[in-house]
Amino acid sequence: MLSLTPSRLTLTDPSLTRRGVGRGVTGRPMAGAGVRWRLTPMALALALLPGLAWAQAAPQRPLPLRLDAQGGGGGEQAAVAAPEDIPVMRGERSPSPGDIVLTALRLRSTLDLETVATGEVTLAQGDMVLTTDSLSVQHASQLAVAKGRVTVSRGADRFRATEAEVNLITREGVLKDSVFDMARTGARGQAQNVEFFSGQRLKASRASYTSCRREDELEPDWVLSADKLSLDFDNNEGRAEGATLRFLGVPILYAPVLSFPSTDARKSGWLPPSLNIDNRSGIDLAIPYYFNLAPNYDLTLTPGFLARRGLSAQAEFRYLTERDRGHLAGHWLPDDRDASRSRGSLDVAHSGETQSGVRYDLAAQHASDDDYWKDFSRILPSQMPRLLPQDLKAQRQWTSNDEGLRLGAYARAQAWQVLQSTTDAVVPPYQRLPQVGLRLEGDAPGGTRLSVQAEYNRFVLAGRSATDTRPDGQRVHLEAEVKRHWDEGWGWLSPALRVNAARYDIASVAGTSAIERRRVIPTASLDGGLRLERQAQWLGVPLNQTLEPRLHYVVTPFREQTDLPLFDSAARDFNELSIYADNAFTGVDRISDAHQLTLGATSRLIDPQTGAERLRLGAAQRYLFREQKLTPDGLSTANRFSDLLLYGSGTPAPDWRIDGTLQFNTDTDRFARSITSVRWQPKPFHTLAATYRFARDLNEQIDVAAQWPLYQAAPSGGACRTSLYGVGRTNYSMRDRRLTDSLLGLEWDAGCWIGRIVVERTSTGRSEATTRWMFQLELVGLSRLGTSPLKVLKDNIPGYRLLRDEDALPTTTVTP
Repeated sequence: MLSLTPSRLTLTDPSLTRRGVGRGVTGRPMAGAGVRWRLTPMALALALLPGLAWAQAAPQRPLPLRLDAQGGGGGEQAAVAAPEDIPVMRGERSPSPGDIVLTALRLRSTLDLETVATGEVTLAQGDMVLTTDSLSVQHASQLAVAKGRVTVSRGADRFRATEAEVNLITREGVLKDSVFDMARTGARGQAQNVEFFSGQRLKASRASYTSCRREDELEPDWVLSADKLSLDFDNNEGRAEGATLRFLGVPILYAPVLSFPSTDARKSGWLPPSLNIDNRSGIDLAIPYYFNLAPNYDLTLTPGFLARRGLSAQAEFRYLTERDRGHLAGHWLPDDRDASRSRGSLDVAHSGETQSGVRYDLAAQHASDDDYWKDFSRILPSQMPRLLPQDLKAQRQWTSNDEGLRLGAYARAQAWQVLQSTTDAVVPPYQRLPQVGLRLEGDAPGGTRLSVQAEYNRFVLAGRSATDTRPDGQRVHLEAEVKRHWDEGWGWLSPALRVNAARYDIASVAGTSAIERRRVIPTASLDGGLRLERQAQWLGVPLNQTLEPRLHYVVTPFREQTDLPLFDSAARDFNELSIYADNAFTGVDRISDAHQLTLGATSRLIDPQTGAERLRLGAAQRYLFREQKLTPDGLSTANRFSDLLLYGSGTPAPDWRIDGTLQFNTDTDRFARSITSVRWQPKPFHTLAATYRFARDLNEQIDVAAQWPLYQAAPSGGACRTSLYGVGRTNYSMRDRRLTDSLLGLEWDAGCWIGRIVVERTSTGRSEATTRWMFQLELVGLSRLGTSPLKVLKDNIPGYRLLRDEDALPTTTVTP
């Protein structure tokens, strides 16, 4: 007999050691009844569970080792073994990941039958840890049965139960009357029985599931109950049979089978239904079905019903390859009862690059009728909802070995679908069918840069009205530039010479004959500035202050161009960039004559530690040395001075942001235009923004937007803190004395769910508007139900922040 002494002993099976397994048992005697044992897997194999030798290649002979209580009231324990089978070694081996470690206050074993552990029992194997009051292990079946206060941890997930059965070989088991916490989804629940399997799979019966946490006995705000619930984290699959979703005690969804991903990865199935309500279509209910066809492409089909119009269908296909990406979306109403015809739209986007380096892009939208943008504004979102593009372009770049010469070729076909209105007509833009060009750039010795661009365009008007007298035509133009740039730390200088030559073939229209025109216009310019800096203080804070004066001199002779069409030219906006431009027009068709000098200065306050710009102020004005004959308003001007431009931006305080641009007419001593915006954001989810826009004799608008908490309640009874946020934006025309666009909504954050109600009003004419209602219920840890207003809120409210991470929620699917 070998007795355990205060010395630490390790018992090892030599046959296992020869295979490199090396399992053992260690223990230390303690006086009194509370002797504590620590057993590693070999201890369990040798002393308790002879059958654990299943892991070896050949059956092992059970070792005659017995652990039992010895010594009466002292509670001292001993181990009995055959000395020839168990060599004694000093030291203790650290357990490997596959070992089983058992600790308890009391341990009793019957050879080849059963081992019983009581008092603070802990059984650990890999990432599974089981704690209980009492544990029995059947040697033959390798089945561990725990009773009492049972807790099982598998990774970060936690289970509590009244009884548990665990197979120590397969690591599978059953928990009875279990309460569980799933760390990876942030949810919890309870079940009559929970079966967990090897890997990351489990099944539960008579189960409930929620992310709401309460310590009282009240029902959670939302709970998903199911007759059967299965979760497979390895394959990202979740399934609930006989599922009922209750919200605030009211059943809101029943599904015979509810399927959902167990993580935030994509999964095929029915998506939550969306509900839209607007004043043009009434109630719009849609139920999307998502096909996760492959990791790099998917398909969504969405049947729907509109109360005033009838059945509808939507489809969207997305794809991503090594060289290409894009999507194809369509919307179709086979029989719109309100319009008495079929209606629909198509949206295509594609971009990619060939192996030879040709880059290509396609963007095309088409609608069935002129009123489509009013009735279905959410289907084809666009900054120009009445101008739908069909644009295909490709380009290729070549670069010399020393990168001193760069050649680019490009081609484009651009058309437009114009959605007209009987009350507010839109002037259709020209279509380019086609546009083809070459661009050459190079660096000459001495730092001189050369550039040449040659381009051919054929301009066509589609859907010409009876009163539209603009002609079609073709244009070939050539632009060449020679430029030299010097740049030092204290300043820079950049002279340039350029020429713009064009030839026009103008088609006949409204009884006029076809004509051909040519023109060549040279331009010389000199641009330069200084960079001065000094140390300063603002509100007691040390900062660096800069002074950056700039001059821009331009000479362009006058050439008559009033008989040339305006294919792609328009007047430039008057701002900080355009006041230093050579030409008062964009495009090629108009080149303004000039003999002028623009003087301006900018001053900035910069944080020397971070480089952040605290304040920026500037002013600029143009002086004409002679009368300008070709101007954006079509009238020659003898005024020597242009309007004075004032601009600025900054953060006078950490929570404030101010931006402004003012155009002051020095002849009338009045402001001609202005735009000023202020934003205050003292903390997350606290945003106030206001913008004032003014253009004399044209418009005057005030735009106010906000996200702000209206109510916050401290958590009680274990519930989460609840908050009510108001969101909104309104655009008011002071000239017309009416609201143009507005947005108003509420967001309720209850911790485990978020509710959103948003109303959007969009002007579609002087006396028309579309009003849309959006409802969304976000169940944290499960899914979002309803129509998402998040993109509308982010597009309309500066500084808007999501109450939850947009990508953190999985997508629930429902199988009827």
